[in-house]
Amino acid sequence: MTARVRVLVVDDSVVVRRIVSDALASDPAIEVVGVAQNGSIALTKVEALKPDLITMDIEMPVMDGIETVRALRAKGVRTPIVMFSTLTSHGASSTLDALASGATDYVTKPTKVADPTEAIAVITSQLVPKIKALCAVRPLRGLGVRPAQARGPVRRPRALVIGSSTGGPEALSTLIKSLPAKLPVPALVVQHMPPLFTAQAAARLDRLGPSTVVEAREGDRLEPGTFYIAPGDFHMEIVDRGGAVRTTLHQGEQVNFCRPAIDVLFRSSVKVFGGDLLGVVLTGMGHDGREGARDLVAAGGRMIAQDEASSVVWGIPGAVATAGLAHQILPLPAIGDAVATAMAVRPPLREAQS
Repeated sequence: MTARVRVLVVDDSVVVRRIVSDALASDPAIEVVGVAQNGSIALTKVEALKPDLITMDIEMPVMDGIETVRALRAKGVRTPIVMFSTLTSHGASSTLDALASGATDYVTKPTKVADPTEAIAVITSQLVPKIKALCAVRPLRGLGVRPAQARGPVRRPRALVIGSSTGGPEALSTLIKSLPAKLPVPALVVQHMPPLFTAQAAARLDRLGPSTVVEAREGDRLEPGTFYIAPGDFHMEIVDRGGAVRTTLHQGEQVNFCRPAIDVLFRSSVKVFGGDLLGVVLTGMGHDGREGARDLVAAGGRMIAQDEASSVVWGIPGAVATAGLAHQILPLPAIGDAVATAMAVRPPLREAQS
């Protein structure tokens, strides 16, 4: 980045405004250009300051964060907005409302942190990488990216595996709503989210389409037409127990700095289903999922990656695509149809006769 990222901090607490401002000021690539104590003031400052990114509290007097997001988007303001959320059930619900209203991403406020220095460190570690990812200069789309070549005959998948992160909740909403019918196979999803958030997200997604969406539990038997979302802070794997494929959850070490991790899910799915898998990677920061996708493709499975133009951050799908592991690189609205088409593929004759 040749110029510093200009950030507007919106929060009704003077203490939080100071902590966030200090956290961001510690990075030379970021400049806090203004603060606002409620959404009404923020609307005026956005128009005057033209920030590159806005951090937004949810609970504020006069005009709260969700109302402010809606107002900004209604005015055509496309500036990335990162919500500040509490790690509670109410906070999770409000954050998902904000994302549905047009917010870009969120971070959770530090809890049980009395020392301001420690709070600054926590916010810095969460917020600064998101700001840099959301405001990075994008490379030319598709530069040097070649679709992967299919290995062997195309077979109907026995499961769908999905990985997503930043921007993922709304991408998953779009995907699930666009599926024309209940999936004939189970679907397993890793969305990078903290505890409580995944349960709330599953409940919301369950209302959107013909398939069922649940937060996975230990020992769930995989059923066709059901999406299983890995719970926050738990890796999700699948195992075959006497012919019944079930979920198993654990809190093993983070993989790619994530728990749950997409790589963990993808690799365990290959162990159970081999190449009879369809993988999808949606918008998100980082490269979690790339090595799991490599195993999936090597086994004969197929991968779909969201394209850069429709991604909030082209980290995860970009890592898969630039590694040559995506058979299709598609805009988000087209992925549902591609999944439905893949599920309708007839198995090879030798399998149909066996």
